[in-house]
Amino acid sequence: MAKDCRIGYLHQELLSFESGDSVIEVAMEAFAPALKLKEEIDQLLVDLEGNPDPQLISRLSDKQHLFEAMGGYNMETSVHEILGGLGFPEEVQKAPYHNLSGGWRMRVMLAKLLLTQPDVLLLDEPTNHLDLPSIEWLEGYLASFKGAYVIISHDRFILDRLVTSTLEVAHQRFHFYKGNYTFYLEEKEIREEQLKREYDNQQKMIKDTERFINRFRAKATKARQVQSKIKLLDKVERIGAPESEGSDVRIKFSPSVQPGKQILEIDIKGKRYGDKLIFTPCKASIVRGDKIAFIGANGMGKSTLLRMIGEIEPFDGQVSYGTNVQPSFFAQHQLESLTQTDTILQEMRGFVMKKGETYVRNILGGFLFSGDDVEKKISVLSGGEKSRVALAKTLMLEANFLLLDEPTNHLDIGSIEILIQALNGYEGTYVVVSHDRYFLGKVANKIWYIENHILKEYPGTYEEFEYHRKLKSGIPAAAPVQSVKTAEEPKEKHDYWADKEKRKKEKRVRNQFEKVEAEIMELEEKKEALMEKMSSPDMARDFEGLANIQKEVDAIDLRLEALNPEWEKLAEELEELEN
Repeated sequence: MAKDCRIGYLHQELLSFESGDSVIEVAMEAFAPALKLKEEIDQLLVDLEGNPDPQLISRLSDKQHLFEAMGGYNMETSVHEILGGLGFPEEVQKAPYHNLSGGWRMRVMLAKLLLTQPDVLLLDEPTNHLDLPSIEWLEGYLASFKGAYVIISHDRFILDRLVTSTLEVAHQRFHFYKGNYTFYLEEKEIREEQLKREYDNQQKMIKDTERFINRFRAKATKARQVQSKIKLLDKVERIGAPESEGSDVRIKFSPSVQPGKQILEIDIKGKRYGDKLIFTPCKASIVRGDKIAFIGANGMGKSTLLRMIGEIEPFDGQVSYGTNVQPSFFAQHQLESLTQTDTILQEMRGFVMKKGETYVRNILGGFLFSGDDVEKKISVLSGGEKSRVALAKTLMLEANFLLLDEPTNHLDIGSIEILIQALNGYEGTYVVVSHDRYFLGKVANKIWYIENHILKEYPGTYEEFEYHRKLKSGIPAAAPVQSVKTAEEPKEKHDYWADKEKRKKEKRVRNQFEKVEAEIMELEEKKEALMEKMSSPDMARDFEGLANIQKEVDAIDLRLEALNPEWEKLAEELEELEN
């Protein structure tokens, strides 16, 4: 390692750090050398007041230049910028550090680490305690980070968008892949297939050779050939049998009772925690087959709403459940309700009696508890293992409506894939809160989010919601994640003039597409405002006013009918040109 190489290490043990200082003061500790230099500068300024010594002036000038080079004059700006990016409002930055929860403490440690501007960052699960806006901010920060970093993460978006090399630890060995996570998966599959072929071929050769030796061992005429074959086998470097990792068990949970079409309606008059406003009046409904992802920053009220729906959180309003709805709730606090002295199998005793031990063992196998693992006591399990036990219990209840609060917390990538598979095969309805963007993209057909303390719904997938949100905000929409290999690949020869013409056409079509899309969005927003105006109490008796507004709405609908087919045609044309 180079002598001047500075390493910054983020690890979970940093949570044990204690301080009575404010959040901003703890973060400012990243500038310890600069702060010490500032004290020296301040002292020199005091000394110069009564003694304008040229040597003191020279020393002051040198120290001030060094202080500037260390970024001393931008310290507070940098601290506010990074703490703000990680989700700390101004008032929380001034709050005592020791008042923070574990998740917010880890954010302070991350901010402090980033402020030291190391040459190499070692990041152990940096997104574990972050919400979606903070994860996106960190992703942007790392994308522009000039140094190198090594990152351990179960966030597949991060691993695909930021990583250029992947190091896998499997079966006590390192396996290196020169590409992002998607490339690693593709290359690993190729590598494993190749290894299996090599193993099978070698096994066939060994069996053929052993058969020859056993057949001709007693024949004197074949003695030399037999000895040659024995020496050949001794020299063979045996290829280990391909080892499968994880579980191929496919698990399926079916509701025991089919509910009515309407799962529930919630009518919120308001919700507060003391002076803190969570919800203003709003309504929402869930119908059978809805797979809802509830997203947003921490503290917005996602978990609160799930508890309100589950009727375990009081609020001003009411929840009306439909016919035969059987809810089941999963939250992190349920890990604490597991009986620590029980084994995993004993924890499932109710299901064992109802379904039989073989069935329960198969389900636990799907959650990566196989063989003797089911005899482990709850007390010795990791956080992720306890999460898997609690999730298995929740899903095995055969409820037809699931409320899942952060089910991917503490889960590794393999366990998340199993949960995705289970939810995709689930025939019931659910609302899931998560910050895992890959997971959300795989399990949701509707999005819930909170805006201005009002619950809102987007009728589409997470990717569609993100595209819509970024388009509305004027942010360039991210391209779909693809396999990225670090080594240069041979470039195909293209006709220069044909490419140029294609680019011109693509630009022309894109401009038309964006123009039509902008007009559609403007009309839809105008229509929404008019509909809201029509439903206001002031308009209830203004029949002439209502008729005029209806004319405007009809005109907008007519224009939208003409624009929508044009938008679809341009979208198809643009997709063809981009491929």
